[in-house]
Order: sequence, then structure tokens, then C-alpha cells
Amino acid sequence: MMSQEKLREIKENARPLLDERLKVEDKTEVRDGNIVLKGDYYKKQVRIALRNCEIILPESIEEYIALDGYSALGKMLFEMTPEDVVNTMIESNLRGRGGAGFPAGRKWLEAFKYDADQKYIICNADEGDPGAYMDRSILEGDPHSVLEGMAIAGYAIGANQGFIYVRAEYPLAVKRLQAAIKQAKEYGVLGNNIFGTDFSFDIELRLGAGAFVCGEGTALMESIEGKRGMPRVKIHRTAHRGLWQKPTVINNVETLANIPVIFQRGAKWFRGIGTEKSPGTKVFALVGKVKESGLVEVPMGTSLREIVFDIGGGVADGKAAKAVQTGGPSGGCIPVELFDTPVDFESLAKIGSIMGSGGMVVMDETDCMVDIARFFLEFSVDESCGKCVPCREGTKRMLELLEKITGGNGEEEDIARMESLAVTISTGSLCGLGQTAPNPVTSTLHYFRDEYEAHIRDKTCPAGHCQALLEYYITEDCIGCTKCARSCPVSCISGKVKERHVIDTDACIKCGNCMEVCPVGAVILR
Repeated sequence: MMSQEKLREIKENARPLLDERLKVEDKTEVRDGNIVLKGDYYKKQVRIALRNCEIILPESIEEYIALDGYSALGKMLFEMTPEDVVNTMIESNLRGRGGAGFPAGRKWLEAFKYDADQKYIICNADEGDPGAYMDRSILEGDPHSVLEGMAIAGYAIGANQGFIYVRAEYPLAVKRLQAAIKQAKEYGVLGNNIFGTDFSFDIELRLGAGAFVCGEGTALMESIEGKRGMPRVKIHRTAHRGLWQKPTVINNVETLANIPVIFQRGAKWFRGIGTEKSPGTKVFALVGKVKESGLVEVPMGTSLREIVFDIGGGVADGKAAKAVQTGGPSGGCIPVELFDTPVDFESLAKIGSIMGSGGMVVMDETDCMVDIARFFLEFSVDESCGKCVPCREGTKRMLELLEKITGGNGEEEDIARMESLAVTISTGSLCGLGQTAPNPVTSTLHYFRDEYEAHIRDKTCPAGHCQALLEYYITEDCIGCTKCARSCPVSCISGKVKERHVIDTDACIKCGNCMEVCPVGAVILR
């Protein structure tokens, strides 16, 4: 049976071995007493949720313990009451990192106060945003931090059972979670009578089948219960009636990974990072047209400009930055003029975007914002569960309008139609997927309305992206080499050797071959 003395003994034995391994690998350094990764990419980062990723061996519970793992759980069980734990969480003001930003402590308090014979803790690891892999990285790199966070939550609200709902598309994460749960039970930090106390807590895995809507809390619970994953009508709080109609607290992976550190270092320390209303750090998956893509963890309040340019190195290929999209398919597109906006829940909401789970897609001058909105809305249409009409039908009609516009058939009235649909969808949909689905459209209409108007009125795509609106043209720089004519799959280019060639625009299929093969750059888009 694990005791606090045994935990300290394991730490004392494991820490020198960890230090020696890290010294040999030479990829870390000590900064402010903490082991951190070397390199310019990490200098401006403050890693709390990712504190152990790429540092410890994820399969080793000993290395997790070497860096104070399970010390928060052990200390809490002997020195704090469940109410003390809940109050500490409220004091820390840790807000949910899954997207909504609801204070975790308030959620715990509701479940703590509600009397029931059974309560549950759920870890939402159903990470479905395109390009997002924050949760996956924590599960693969530091699974014990999530297990410890769940056990602390279980003690706080009086739950003895937890579930991790993880995507089956994350096989390595599933494998490492299974190994971590097995190790934790063998060491006595999960299971019956943890640390020799009366507190017992067990964790089981549940694999999701890839439905984006199952990231919504009630749909996730329906799936765990063996039903089709569809959102419930919100009659009761899930903290009162959740999984199998019992009080349930559901937090996402990143939220849970923060919890052990809060109890190790204190709520006051945590609130000293970030902003007053959004304390702590946030992990982002920085992807898209950026030089240094990857996971970034920064204090709340860090500006978009710092993340994209100081950490990400700016836009790749010498192109100009145009926008950044935050919050996954439910987020908004923020123009470069607003890159000085601090990244926190309130600031992003003011400019029409959301934090979301942490996706951050950088776009450059070659990206068409109308087509970007179409891409994200197409994802939401595909992932809609179809339970409510505003989401099921409204998003399809909006997508049809976007396809009409990018296809060169847009009409003046289409913008007003989309704006009207956006209001209906966002106010009438049952869950967050439908309520936020119009965000990419409304934000691009707000900040890039001129691009919509160019597509509709001028039948042109300013970014030169939408195929239906492109026209290839051969300039006077043509040397008559005939390469363009010989590479054209539909033979729509005519001209003699050493004479300027001409493209039949009615027959052109806009494949771009002529532009690629021209040795003097005489083929342009107009």
C-alpha cells in the first residue's frame, strides 16, 4: 500500500536517475528551479499543463513521481477536507480549457453540494477540432497528470468512479493511458483505500468513434451509456443529473492536467500567472502558414502577435500574414490588424472569436477568407448529429450559399441571407456545435466583407484561390516556347513558335499547368 513516506522514497530514488538521463540527452535546462526544454521556441513559453511532456518517460510512473507526481493527491487526502479542495479550486479560478471557459471550481461546488449515492468524474479527451492535438500530446506525454487530476476531483465531490472518453483514433494515447492506469493501481494511487485512507477511486477508458459532437458534454455521456451520441435538452445541470442521471463533473484533459500543480504550489501562485479574469496558461496548437508550428503554452493575456511572430517565427515563405483563426471550426477569423489582441476569454469574445480548445490556424495573403469560412462550415455540417433543425438544416443552407459564392454564382442578397441564417442557427440550436457553427462566417463577413463583395459583384477572388473565379492570361512576356500549349490537357492554348500565345478562357479548366511550366512567368491570374 502506498504511503506518503513510500512516495517520498520513490521520488528520492527516481530523481537522480531522471536527472542523469536528461543530462545525457541534453535537451533540457533548469530555469527558475524548473526543468524546461531548451531552445528559442520555448523561451517565451510557460509550461504548466505541458510541464512534463518531452521531459519524463510517459510509461514511467517513477519519473512522474520524481517531479512531485501524486504528491498533491497524498497531501490533500491527509490535510484537506473535500470542501477545502473545492474552495481552493474556486480561489484559483481555473477556467475550463475545453472551450466554454466555465470556472472548474464552481462546477465542482455544484456536484459537491448535491447529495447522491453515486457521483462521477469524466475526462473529456474527445479532441475533434481540425489541426488540434493539445490533449493528445498530454495523454501521450504525461498521462499520470490527468489521472491525478481526476482523483483530486473525485475526492472533492465525493465520487469513486471516473471515465476517460478518448478518441479511438489516438491509439498511442489509449495505450499509454491503459499502462498508466495499471501502474497507478499497482502503486496504490488509484483503486481502493488510496494512501491508506477511506478514499477509493477507479478510472475506466471509453473509446469514442470519431463523432465531433461527442465533445459536447451531454452527447459524450449518452455515448458512455451506450446510446447514440446526441446532445440532451438542458433541463438539468450535469452536476446534478449527468451520467446515468447521477451528479457528474466533466473536465477536459488540459484542465485536469493543471490541477495537481495548483495543489502543489497554491491557488495564489496560479492566479499570479495570466490575467485577473483568465488566470494560468493556455496550450495552443499553432499550425497553418507559420514557420515554427507546434504546441505553444503561454500565459493568458499573451498577444496573438507574440505567439505568431515571436514564438512561431512569423509567416512562412516570405508571405504577409492575413489572419489567424482561433477556436477550431466554431471559432472566428481575426485579421492581422488585431494581432495585438491579448489571448484570453474576454478579449477574444470582444472581437468575435473564442478560445475554444486551443486550435490556432495562421493564414497568409494567398488564403481566401470566403473559402476558409466554407471549409470550416463544411466540417460542422458533416459533424452535425441532426437532432435539431436549426443546426441540421440551417448550416446546410448556409454552406450552399458559400459554395454558390465561391463558385462564381453569388448574388447581392446572399450576404443578407447568411446573416439571417447565422442568427437563427446560433439562437435556435440545441448544443454548442450548432450555436457556434456560424462563427467563421460571421467573423469573416465582419472583417473581410470586401472579399465577399468581390466574389459576388466582380466575380473575382482577391486571393487568387477560388478556381471558378480564376482566369489565366498570357502576357506580352511570352517567348513562344509552346511549353504551355503542350502541357494543356484540353488544348485550349493556341499560338505559333516564337509568338505570343493565347488562352481560350471558355475552354480553360483552370488546372494551372500552363503557369507551372512557363519558363519566363508570362502566365498570370487576373
